[in-house]
Amino acid sequence: MLRSRMALMAFSAFVLPVAAQTGLPPADLAASAEKQLPALTEVYKNLHRNPELSQREEKTSTLLAGELRKLGYTVTERVGKYEDGKPAFGIVAILDNGPGKRLLLRTDMDALPVEEKTGLEYQSKVRSTNAQGQDVGVMHACGHDLHMTVLLGVAKEMVDRKKHWHGTLMLVGQPSEEIIQGAKAMLADHLYDRFGKPDYVVAEHDFPDIPAGSVGIKGGPVLASATTLTVTMRGIGSHGSAPQAGKDPIVLAAEFVLVAQTIVSRQVDPQQPAVLSVGTIHGGTKNNIIPDEVTMGLTLRTFSPAVRDQVVAAVKRTADGLAEAYGIPADRMPVVTLNESTPATINDPALAARIRADLEAALGKDHVAESRPSMGSEDVGLFSLEGQIPSVMYSLGATAQPRLDQFHHQGKLLPSLHSALFYPDYELAIPAGVTGMTTVALDLLQ
Repeated sequence: MLRSRMALMAFSAFVLPVAAQTGLPPADLAASAEKQLPALTEVYKNLHRNPELSQREEKTSTLLAGELRKLGYTVTERVGKYEDGKPAFGIVAILDNGPGKRLLLRTDMDALPVEEKTGLEYQSKVRSTNAQGQDVGVMHACGHDLHMTVLLGVAKEMVDRKKHWHGTLMLVGQPSEEIIQGAKAMLADHLYDRFGKPDYVVAEHDFPDIPAGSVGIKGGPVLASATTLTVTMRGIGSHGSAPQAGKDPIVLAAEFVLVAQTIVSRQVDPQQPAVLSVGTIHGGTKNNIIPDEVTMGLTLRTFSPAVRDQVVAAVKRTADGLAEAYGIPADRMPVVTLNESTPATINDPALAARIRADLEAALGKDHVAESRPSMGSEDVGLFSLEGQIPSVMYSLGATAQPRLDQFHHQGKLLPSLHSALFYPDYELAIPAGVTGMTTVALDLLQ
């Protein structure tokens, strides 16, 4: 606990009298969050050791729901319905505290098919099967375990401080963020009809390049839209010794991968951010057999719906053009399908400015940075109903400054989100997360 006490001393040095700036009670939120740290650490390590993949968050949601019930929240489990009719493991916890605004605070719950290699004593050793039936390691390589832990800390602070706020606190545990299906599933299950439409939506996401104990925030676009495409190149199979007897889709797919890289660099306005990447390619069963088809999985990221549509059209045009040039018959032309899709995450400017003031009051101005837009994607923006509800997602620092400095001085790349080596410095990140989000919630529910 020595490190924790040192962290509190450094952290508390920047805490301002929040009562004077936001109307909050003159309580030391940082000290209160620090007192929760031992209990929250146990929860965090438990979640980290026992990750669950998207659409399978049954034990995770049960744990989160149970902890919230202990605090006095009214909790509903299994909220959400996927497009195939399968129920989701979303949870909604409500704390009513008289008339006033309704605030939705959201955490994600799912983990990734990544085999952890951190070497931590609480490292995940879980294995499972992915959607393709492959044996995979499972890890909270994106910090969703940290997000859930912070939310539980905030939930307790809000119960303990009920005399300082009024309205309704709505805590959402969202499944399947990693496959951008969870928010849509919960909304499809009449989330707002059943639990009330919020006046604000707030969430946070950890980032390794921000020092633990600090946060980042900005108004406007913060995360790109994500569109998943599948491109199937169809050819005519033949023996590997006689390629002239067929039409080789592997060669065609290889050429498509290279030409597709020019879509963004040569067809999109350079002042409009866009990323097109080929993440999977599958085809063939044996070395000496030219297959009938090859399937590729692509991800497209943009901030603009118009640019998104432009690139999707270019992908189809490129695939068809290459196939025609290669002599593919009309009935064997490529098939391009759009699968998962989520819009860009755009922070409401006015709400972002208000939350920035709250965070500066709670953590100190030196611990609140301007976030940089990222081409990563989230589905939390769906909860805003296309901007009808003011919403903000801000960044929570995840890496202690000395560790950041060490990687910088050694010229090494810092393990990023989704890396098998990623882990947050939770002893600093949890108290900062709880203090910051509690301050925001108290202000918005004044």
